[in-house]
Amino acid sequence: MPIEAPETQIVTTWKVACDGGEGALGHPRVWLTIPRDTGWVECGYCDKRYVIDRKHAHDDH
Repeated sequence: MPIEAPETQIVTTWKVACDGGEGALGHPRVWLTIPRDTGWVECGYCDKRYVIDRKHAHDDH
């Protein structure tokens, strides 16, 4: 049985919140900041990857 790759979500803000997305089965909400040099960050709880859409990104600094 193959292991599924973690979910990837394209976002337009450099700071994102992740709670696992499964209601009671999720995890505590954490705020993640996407580093500008890599353009992505992974959640330490669920390994979901957030990738910035640089073309449409909002500069929230």
